[in-house]
Amino acid sequence: MTAKSPLKSLAGQTVVYGMGTIVPRLLNYMLVPIYTRVFEDQATYGQVTELYAYIAFLMVLLTYGMETAFFRFAQKNDPQKVFYNAMSAIIISTVVFLAGVCLFYKTLASWMQYDGNSEYILIVAFIVAFDAVSAIPFAMLRKLNKARKFAMIRLINVLITILLNFITILIFPQFFTTLATQFFGDESSLVAWVLISNLLASFLSLMMLGKILKSFKWSFEQNYLLPMLRYAWPVLIIGLAGMVNEMLDKILLKYLLDPGDQPMVQLGIYGANYKLGVLMTLFIQMFRYAAEPFFFAEAEKKDAPELFARVMNFFVISGIIIFLGVSLYMDIFKHLIGEKYRDGLSIVPIVLIANLLNGVYYNLAIWYKLTDKTLSGAYIAMGGALITIVLNFLLIPVFGYVGAAWTHLVTYFLMMVVSYFWGQKVFWIPYNVSRIGGYFALGIGLFAVSILLPEMHMALKLLIHTLLFLIFIFSVSFIEKIDLNPSKILKILKRS
Repeated sequence: MTAKSPLKSLAGQTVVYGMGTIVPRLLNYMLVPIYTRVFEDQATYGQVTELYAYIAFLMVLLTYGMETAFFRFAQKNDPQKVFYNAMSAIIISTVVFLAGVCLFYKTLASWMQYDGNSEYILIVAFIVAFDAVSAIPFAMLRKLNKARKFAMIRLINVLITILLNFITILIFPQFFTTLATQFFGDESSLVAWVLISNLLASFLSLMMLGKILKSFKWSFEQNYLLPMLRYAWPVLIIGLAGMVNEMLDKILLKYLLDPGDQPMVQLGIYGANYKLGVLMTLFIQMFRYAAEPFFFAEAEKKDAPELFARVMNFFVISGIIIFLGVSLYMDIFKHLIGEKYRDGLSIVPIVLIANLLNGVYYNLAIWYKLTDKTLSGAYIAMGGALITIVLNFLLIPVFGYVGAAWTHLVTYFLMMVVSYFWGQKVFWIPYNVSRIGGYFALGIGLFAVSILLPEMHMALKLLIHTLLFLIFIFSVSFIEKIDLNPSKILKILKRS
């Protein structure tokens, strides 16, 4: 029996991890049409957007690069001992974090302008705590190639979240609003039930990881833990800088905009339209889950550079297909958010390209992970974070959330360029830059044609946009010599 090709193996793993990432996140996205219709006041959805931005920041802080360190050290050492030490460190730091929040949550709520809803801060802290403790067990599942179990737990987590949201927001809204008022003293406390739904789902996910957690033993071995922490702290800086790039605008909007510009309303509109880029975000995330262990496993092989170059090629092609699929059919996708939120549709193509550039940067960044030069990656990430901060302060007061969207694109583009030139000097990979650039140019050019078309009947418009989409597909298939025969494509998918 012939060995499965590495690319097909990666594709297969990406599909399975996609079941645990893209399917749950797509299901979770079902909540956006609900939120943007139930929360008629865009400012309320702005609160949800802001609080989840804080959750994203805190998750990076509380896992502090230990997932990546786990993969790196488990590749060369006893995976079980690496697991024990990583988990021990995460649990201790999480308990310290929770204790601090429980003592000072009212002060934190005042600082974040949530004086009337200080309970939000406590709920957010416990969500992050459960998710942080779950991070290394999930990484262990990926290390053991138990992608199906990983996918099942992720899927159940989201189904529980959706079910609880339906119960608390749609089925018995009056009952739960009254109950929320008794507990929290505020009629807007449906936001609290959104957070509580997430909290319960995160707790149940931790319980479903019980088999791995039962094997856990406390361990603080210096020859394991100290090297892991040395490797991980630059990854932490990279992660925090990444969150600055991804989430800081959602926190700064209410501070940088004049109160007369209704900052929380703008944040609600921005958050809803940003979510329309979900397909690109999900594609990149499911690729990352599969790619990180893949890159480490293939790195020592002679043909690794050529393989990584091919991965990049097909990654970009897939990303541009998603960009065109969403952008050309925006008249369909716009119905996923409430009518009051559609003023921000113009940012969606910007966000899609920005996220794709971020995905390219992630692919490029493998050079500093494989060569243990994570500090170099930290410098690039910190530079990106600095650009993000400066551009947000310059553009948001003038252009509002549109300025925030352009900040993402400019930042990721510059980080991608710097990482490419720096990485080629350290770990050379024969990327086909001209071909990749050509695909970007073709995709953006086809989108530009679509927006320059005059007003026309919707059916005719969709037909022309479909022709533009097919131009890209057939152009790529010709250049890459891909046979688009459906039966052959089906056979390839089955083999992978």
